[in-house]
Amino acid sequence: MKKVRKCVIPVAGMGTRFLPGTKAIPKEMFPIIDKPAIQYIVEEAVESGIEEILFITSSYKNSVIDHFDRNFELETRLEKSGKLDKLELVKKISKLANFSYIRQGEPLGSGHAIKLAKNFVGDEPFAVMYGDDVMMYDKPVLGQLIDVYEKRDCNVIGVQEIDPSLAYKYGIIEYEDKDTGKIKTIIEKPKNEEAPSNHAGLGRYIVKPEIFDELETLSKGAGNEYQFTDAMKSLMNKQDFYACKFDGKYFDIGSQQGYLKANVEFALKRDDLKTDVKKYIKGLKIN
Repeated sequence: MKKVRKCVIPVAGMGTRFLPGTKAIPKEMFPIIDKPAIQYIVEEAVESGIEEILFITSSYKNSVIDHFDRNFELETRLEKSGKLDKLELVKKISKLANFSYIRQGEPLGSGHAIKLAKNFVGDEPFAVMYGDDVMMYDKPVLGQLIDVYEKRDCNVIGVQEIDPSLAYKYGIIEYEDKDTGKIKTIIEKPKNEEAPSNHAGLGRYIVKPEIFDELETLSKGAGNEYQFTDAMKSLMNKQDFYACKFDGKYFDIGSQQGYLKANVEFALKRDDLKTDVKKYIKGLKIN
């Protein structure tokens, strides 16, 4: 069994729900407190043992690339001004992992984006983490999926229970064996009354390289785009998939509500902020 060393992070989406804010700034670069959201995702990957990360970007996502590269002018200024703690903080970012980048020329969906990673992945299993999905955890969520992969030598989907009334928003798991977590299929955004469970896939995956055979022959699906979910459904006919019901809190920072919740909850986790934030929240007069 090969080790999971590589991770693919698609970040090519337009972020239209945050316009006009995303007109010039990618949503992945919006800060949660004082770090861009994408850095939380990268740090989770690294803490899980990932060594190489590929971003699938677009032409206006250069700031993502810049963030994980060296900035010699900034480093020099910080050094000259004696801000050595900030200097170390900035230099550490580019050393988190080995970073690569590919541009997705057209917005053709998640399946098309991940297909571009074929040469990067080679013949190894790899992780997929979506740039909209930030986790708060004690043990890295991706690391929990890798544990399932290493136990069962299988493809893995990270899941959590959701309110059944929200099933229409997610890819919902249908189990072959709920006790073991073995997956029969995944149904993308079903009607609430037709959902086979209340377990939703939430932006963390471990897949074997055979997924690229499915991506090569994939037809367009929802939104007239190539969907990664459809490729996984096809591979489920040939290889085992298991659900990892992970411990952690999920934030969809691609939505305004999810982004605001992430800022509040991460602030409440910080010793230097939580007291003032709690005081502020208690003092709010909400109609």
